[in-house]
Amino acid sequence: MKEFRVKNIIIGKQFENCENYKKFMDIVKQKNSNVMVVEAGQKINIEKYLFFHVLWPDSQNKIAENVLNNNSLVCKMVYRNFSVLFTGDVEEIAEKEILKTYKNSSSIGKTTILKVGHHGSKSSSTQEFLSKIKPQIALIGVGENNNFGHPNDRVLERLKSLRYEDLSNR
Repeated sequence: MKEFRVKNIIIGKQFENCENYKKFMDIVKQKNSNVMVVEAGQKINIEKYLFFHVLWPDSQNKIAENVLNNNSLVCKMVYRNFSVLFTGDVEEIAEKEILKTYKNSSSIGKTTILKVGHHGSKSSSTQEFLSKIKPQIALIGVGENNNFGHPNDRVLERLKSLRYEDLSNR
């Protein structure tokens, strides 16, 4: 954001003030960007057939354990019959709460593409969560030879069990 203008920003409700958030808000003020703070249950309309369902965080069900990760923004972008589930850095505890909250809702159901949570860490992408959303494609954002060992081998196995084709060597 320091390098170019961002007109509109959507962020999840924050439950803890940290230094990075303060720096972020300083840049927002300097750049005069519009900020929309969202939480579970909101729908953000972009255009006629394109919208986001905000699934998490939920101020009525804040997770105290690892506050920043487990209350990160989770939303499902929907365009007609196509969808992408963005899971932020939520971990198993948040995945369970999301599944419980949306157990009778199509908001969390089958998705076309999953942005795998928390860079494919061992604390995310549980079998229960993956089985509910049944993504056709899973994307993991991770740097090569990162210090955290992401993505975790067990997460990769769970994804492969959903019959993914490994495209990493192409």
